[in-house]
Amino acid sequence: MKNVALITGASSGLGKEFAKIHASYGGDVVIVARRVEKLKKLQQELENTHNINVKIIVKDLTQPNAPKEIYEELSNEGIQINYLINNAGFGGRGKFHERALEQDIAMIQLNVIALTTLTRLFLPDFVKRNSGKVLNVSSTASFMPGPLQAVYFATKAYVTFFSNAISEELSDTNITVTNLMPGATETEFAKTSGMDKTNLFDKTVSAFSVANDGYNGMLDGKIDVISGLTFSQKLMMKAIPFTPKKTVLKQIHNMQKAQQ
Repeated sequence: MKNVALITGASSGLGKEFAKIHASYGGDVVIVARRVEKLKKLQQELENTHNINVKIIVKDLTQPNAPKEIYEELSNEGIQINYLINNAGFGGRGKFHERALEQDIAMIQLNVIALTTLTRLFLPDFVKRNSGKVLNVSSTASFMPGPLQAVYFATKAYVTFFSNAISEELSDTNITVTNLMPGATETEFAKTSGMDKTNLFDKTVSAFSVANDGYNGMLDGKIDVISGLTFSQKLMMKAIPFTPKKTVLKQIHNMQKAQQ
């Protein structure tokens, strides 16, 4: 395999679009997700359309050993990863003290620990070659606390600051780390997190549009890429640093309540 992108959460949404975009450039892909039938369908589509090689790895990244198992499988097969796209993640709406603790622990495991572990496993190989690119999918949620999605917003704040920090640590190399911060996007996220019934997801942008922005930002070595915001949302983001925190918290809380 050549010019290989490893993409987590590749069975749908942004991950699927990342795989299509990379394949359109002629690069091979390793696609990781839990749903084997969706991965097989994507594999067939990419190989037939773009004449590339696609490797499937079926893993549940909420399981602690999964990142290491992925790294070891690829190392044993001699597959060199050139692009690491940490896309897998999920959210969940509700008051923290009422939500199932197991769900939030799994969210932290996927959104934070799996992403961190995969980056730590592959980055030394990038440094040794002095080449490679990392794209971590965060969220515009990382700009603020998120009442009714307390853990999700916190995990995305971690992803943003983690990505930015190691980007600077690698500034004297040819390796780049890009942090993608999407707004409301047409993926399965809204439905699985319960956000499809809120004002935040009244207007969404296509997964392809966001993935394309993120992928091109990665190629350009950008530190941050913000994508998928409406004009009013852009204004809100700019106003956050100058708005009292209690006001911001109340606004976010109201926006994340289910519509009647």
